[in-house]
Amino acid sequence: MSTFNSIEEIPPALLETLDTLGFHTMSEIQDKAIAPILEGADVLAQSKTGSGKTLAFGLPCIMRTNTNQYKPQTIIITPTRELADQIAVQLRKVASYKANLKILTLYGGVPLRGQAESIAKGSHILIGTPGRIQDHLAKETLTLDSIETLVLDEADRMLDMGFYDEIVKIGSNMPRSKQTLLFSATFPANIEKLAKALLKQPLSIKVDTVQEASKIDEIYYETSDKFKTLTALIQSYKPKSLLIFCNTKAEVISLTDTLSGRGHSVIDLHGDLDQRDRNESLLAFANTSKHIMVATDVASRGLDIKDIELIINYDLPFDPEVYTHRIGRTGRADATGTALSLFAPKDQEKCGYIQTQAQKGDMKTLRVDAKFKMTSQYDTLCLNGGKKTKLRAGDIIGTFCKDIGIEHNLIGKINITDTKTYVALHNSITDKVLNALKRVKIKKKKYVSWVL
Repeated sequence: MSTFNSIEEIPPALLETLDTLGFHTMSEIQDKAIAPILEGADVLAQSKTGSGKTLAFGLPCIMRTNTNQYKPQTIIITPTRELADQIAVQLRKVASYKANLKILTLYGGVPLRGQAESIAKGSHILIGTPGRIQDHLAKETLTLDSIETLVLDEADRMLDMGFYDEIVKIGSNMPRSKQTLLFSATFPANIEKLAKALLKQPLSIKVDTVQEASKIDEIYYETSDKFKTLTALIQSYKPKSLLIFCNTKAEVISLTDTLSGRGHSVIDLHGDLDQRDRNESLLAFANTSKHIMVATDVASRGLDIKDIELIINYDLPFDPEVYTHRIGRTGRADATGTALSLFAPKDQEKCGYIQTQAQKGDMKTLRVDAKFKMTSQYDTLCLNGGKKTKLRAGDIIGTFCKDIGIEHNLIGKINITDTKTYVALHNSITDKVLNALKRVKIKKKKYVSWVL
């Protein structure tokens, strides 16, 4: 596979940044898409999640951004808030070589007024969901007449959610001369319709369109008692990280409560949570203070957590394409993974596809350890300060180790947002740190702390 330095247009400073971030060779979608995008072609790309498509469209957009103009030049539309945040995080890292490049996210669950104020101050790349972008256009807090590139990421999911008209309307607010890049994991008929409405003589690229059979081990288990089977699977496979999918919010909440009552470290993710709670659920799962996440299909897209060892479909989705996206949360990049599905008698009519998609498992072959529980040795400590109070990971580690007397190896991942900081701490020291922070300052400032 080609390396990034094979593209002459990429400046040395960006190559150095990519190297620091661990991006050396290009994935297939990057190899096929970056050069044509830099040349200005419209692109219609089919590529599964985890294939590197964010960098495929993000790198050219960053390179071509004119930071002397504080007007939005690229807009990236995504189906979910989580995916918008994920793209923003990755692009900000890549864009660090380019001074003053501003990336702004626009989605629901947070006040529209604050976003409007940020838009007014000027930005270069906008990343948002269709509904919130429409809200800003309707209130005239956003104009798109300076947009040069429109990116539609996971377009099939947005159409599944009923956003066809919104996307076309948003596109009509941009110059006709804009470049349009459409990325989709699947190509149903309405994708072709959308492409005809928005793209001009697009270059069609298809890569990584099916899951690699060797990377994800797919097994289904027939059962008339799903919770009993789920328990047996957990106690047999003993994963370090587990993502369980349910079809409804009510089932997610119920199953989370039941698993928690059985002593597992578990957290839920569904559409009724506000944005802060959704972000914190993802964070606790990613930093291993929670080993199980129970989720609706809000987690089947835009969830980029490395090393999810096991996926279990507690409820099978009625759509085989949704199943494909769910199991794609494991076996990402060069990793392998396992996807298990519970197949109840009532599922035969709508979910019979699983019998050809996956192998049939035999419960009798499982070696169940009845004492096993997925418990975490870590808690997530929260501080009421972040980037806006100039908190850095080094400040926190220094205070915890030198002033409180904590061993460095008992501190896990540190995530710093604009207003909050989250620190994974070994639970043997959580109380000690909480008590110490009532008197100990970080960078001469006292912070309120609590456990997530």
